[in-house]
This record gives sequence, C-alpha cells and structure tokens, in this order.
Amino acid sequence: MSMVLSPPEETTIRPAASWSDAPPVYDANTSLPDWYSDLRSAAWARFAALPVPARTNQHWRFADLKHLAIEGRAPTAPVSDLVAAELIARAVSERPADYAAHFVFANNRLIHTETPALPAGVVCVTVGEALASHSELLREHFLKQADFLGGEKFAALHAAATLSGLFVHFPKGAVAEYPVIVHHFVGGEGAAIFPHSLIVAEDHASVTVLDLFESVGGNEETLTVGMADLHAARGGRVQYVAVQDLSAKGARHVHLQHSRVGRDASVKVGFLNLGAEWVRNESINRMVENGADGQIFSANLANESQEFDQRTLQSHEAQHTTSDLFFKNALYDRARTIFSGLIQVLPGSHHTDSYQTCRNLMGSDEAEANSMPGLEIDADQVKCSHGSTSGTISDEEIFYLRARGIPAEDARKMISLGFLNESIDRLDGDGLKAVLFSRVERKFASIG
Repeated sequence: MSMVLSPPEETTIRPAASWSDAPPVYDANTSLPDWYSDLRSAAWARFAALPVPARTNQHWRFADLKHLAIEGRAPTAPVSDLVAAELIARAVSERPADYAAHFVFANNRLIHTETPALPAGVVCVTVGEALASHSELLREHFLKQADFLGGEKFAALHAAATLSGLFVHFPKGAVAEYPVIVHHFVGGEGAAIFPHSLIVAEDHASVTVLDLFESVGGNEETLTVGMADLHAARGGRVQYVAVQDLSAKGARHVHLQHSRVGRDASVKVGFLNLGAEWVRNESINRMVENGADGQIFSANLANESQEFDQRTLQSHEAQHTTSDLFFKNALYDRARTIFSGLIQVLPGSHHTDSYQTCRNLMGSDEAEANSMPGLEIDADQVKCSHGSTSGTISDEEIFYLRARGIPAEDARKMISLGFLNESIDRLDGDGLKAVLFSRVERKFASIG
C-alpha cells in the first residue's frame, strides 16, 4: 500500500517509508491481544484514508500547515545504555522530592521504574504490560475517544503506533498522597514517540499524574504524538499535568487529551508549553453526570519562531456541572499562539456554571496571538462567560521595579514570570508546582 497522499496546500502527513504497509512493531516478541491488533490495523487504515487538515477546516484556522509534514519520522532504535543512564539521572534530578511512582521512557521504551508509595490495589504499569496482564481492564477504557478538534489524523496514527506510556487504575477509595511522575524522552534525527496515558479513578479515588516530554538533546527533527484519556467515576478526582519542554528547534509535539467526569467527580488538567518548534494541543473535557467539575489551566512561554496551537472543548452534558478554563500566553520575538475554545451546554444541562479566560502578554511587536473563544448554550439557568485579552507590560510597571534597582530587562522577565505563574498556581501540590515554576524560570533565563 502506498502512503502517498495528495493533500491541499502542498502539505503532507505520512510516515517514513520504513513504516511500509503495517503499523510499526517495537518488539517482535510482543504478544498483543487480538482486539488490540485489530484496533491497530483499523487505525492504520483510517490514518491512510483521512484527509490532511486544511485551513478551510475551522479547527485549523490560523495554523501554519507547513508544520504538519512528518516525512522521515518513525519509531527509532533504543538509546544506548550510557545515554539511558544519563537520562535516568536527569529525570531523577528533576522530579519532586515526594512521589508515588516514577517511570522513565526513552524512544518508546521503558528504562527506569520506581513505585515507592502506590496505594494497595492500584494498577500502575506500562501500556505494553497492561495489554499482557490487564487486557480486559485496559480494553474498557483504552482508545475510546471518538471526538477530536481537528486532530483525527494524528489520533489514528497514535492508535496505530502506541505501545508506550502508562495505564493507571485506582480502585474505589484508593488515594495517592503524591503524584505519579512519567518522563518521556525522544532523541535521534527523525525519531517519533507515541506515548499514551490512560488514567482511571473509580468511585472516590484520587490520583495525580505528571507527564514530562523532553528531548534527549540537540536540535534534532523529532515527532511526539501523545494522548491522555482521563476518567473520574462518582466522587473521583484526577489531576493530570503535561509539561512540554522539548527542543525549541526541530521538535514537533501533538497532544490529544480527553476527560470524562462522572457524578460529583473532578478532573483538573494543566498544560505547560515551553519548548518545541510547533505544538498542537487538543483538550476535550466532558462533564457527563450531575455535579461533575472540569478545570483546565495552561501556561505557555513562546519565543523566536515557536507556534503553540491550543484547541479546547468544555462540554456540559448533565445538570449542576461546572468548568473553568484559564490560559495564559507570554510571547516574544516572532512567536505565535492560537487559542480556540468552546463552552458547550447541551439541552437539559441546567444550572451549569462555566468560565473561559485567555490572556496574552505580548513581549514583542512581531509576536502574534490569535484567540477564538465561543459559547453554545441550549439550557436554562446557566452562568457562562468567555473572553480574551492581549496587552503589553506597561511603562509604569517597569518604572516601579527600576526605581528599586532592578534593570529594565530583568523587570520585564519578573512581570512575565508572575503572569504565567498565576495559571500554574491553580494546580494542586507544592512539589509539583515547584517543578513547573523552575522550568519556566529556566526558559526565561534563556531569552535574550
């Protein structure tokens, strides 16, 4: 089967020629259940058949489609033992002091595991291990997401290729005091990774997972297509945070997140985007039973010619549900950000409270921030608001700090840091937030 497509705007999305006629197999000895082999084959066919996104699609409005070309990127060889040891040491040095478990992946393969504080009865294993030992439990939730915000083709590629990532299942009443930490490293020219995070909190269970995406090093052309599926049953709580700190030159990052929030349950999602040449985040959060609450926060620091594209849906499908979206973008040089968010209140979903805010801090006259907030309300007695603002740092703010002996450039960075930290501070867990704060500070230190 030829993978040559004829997309509009001279853009192509096709894998490397080495992918041939079938989904990639990372380990010839891997035994996959029949249902998953069938799923992968169907996803591969769907990937080949789906059209390439075009700007005529509202979900790709304002996007620079040149970034969609992924020729030459494919699952690659494992890192050497020496590099693996260096990555493990790096990951250990970057994690919070307290954690329930720590997994480190490099080029789709697990290279390190620690599980010091997981509650009894919890399943916390790689997707590959779950396919072998928890197949039916995994199957109940795995790759069930049917709706996307323009990323259908990438979702099909992910479904055909993923075998890395984590399956986290917290049974009824299980509570983790500390987060599960997962590092995903990608390295090597043309390397591609496809990590999947499936997180399930049953009735009154509580779990936090932190995914960190990083480059092994250098400005290599790499691709990450990740997915996170979050499920919170009655009274359950899931907090999921994705930190993208890949190489700012050459790395392309696609992340598709979906949450399903049950009765009186809560899902809190956080994004931090610092690296990568191009980022596409899609976040769909469904409040499907009465009393469900969904929150999504994002902090993004873009400079040079980086493009961060974020599309969201807050879908209220029951009564007395709540949601809050709070995004902040700080832009420098010729950086671009895109935000498109929709609050959707379905018929009968009365007494909904939903809010959406996107704020852009422009650090350069050449930077560009595009915002498209929206509302669709088909119910009564609701409170919904949305809005977007863009502005610059005022001369008065700079003068105030300079009067206290702070150089003007340092003053601008301090103000921008405080601007982004307002979003990060809405997450739970001091140790987790400290990891994010330190990475933002490190990025600011690199901006001239």
